[in-house]
Amino acid sequence: MARRPKPSVRPAVVLLVRHGKTPTTGQVLPGRAKGLHLSDEGRDQAEAVADRIAALAGGKHGGPVAVYASPLERTTETARPIAKALGLRVRSDRGLLECEFGGWTGAKLSDLAKKPEWATVQRNPSGFRFPSGESFLEMQTRMSSALARLVALHPGQTVVAVSHADPIKAAVAQAAGTPLDLFQRLTVAPCSVSAIAYTGGGPIVLTVNSTASLEALAIA
Repeated sequence: MARRPKPSVRPAVVLLVRHGKTPTTGQVLPGRAKGLHLSDEGRDQAEAVADRIAALAGGKHGGPVAVYASPLERTTETARPIAKALGLRVRSDRGLLECEFGGWTGAKLSDLAKKPEWATVQRNPSGFRFPSGESFLEMQTRMSSALARLVALHPGQTVVAVSHADPIKAAVAQAAGTPLDLFQRLTVAPCSVSAIAYTGGGPIVLTVNSTASLEALAIA
């Protein structure tokens, strides 16, 4: 008797969304400081990315089944329109938090760029730890562990994870097999979407820094 082929197992897919713009985006290193909200432009970006993600609901496998966000205001405010468009609620996950920048929190980027340590941050981030804060390696491990946990909770399904630029870049770099020391070569714009499929054979990066329609996204 011929054996029936085993049914293919659909991978879990994580849509990584960076929060929308704030009044200090590109000027200050806000880190985990509380009280930073989206700007008017950031709120518009959040509504737009919600529409792009909601469009996936009509696809072969349906849309995301859960929306997670870092507990900071700018990420939860970005996640709310997404969750509303999908008929879901926002679930908070500390594993998606911004890197702990310690003593650099709240500093102007123009001032930080003058520090001798800035070259290490850009060219050898795997060897850098923020004063009284995290190392980039710790941040990457934390973020990747959080995504692995979400994948385990939602096998074969799509979820949204709203986070921050550096954690998203670090997660994409790890999924692509890119050394952490090269992760600064990636760009993750406000309210862009990066997608990773987690298969039995390992992760597959589907898209990075997408700010256009997601309808053609190859979620197998």
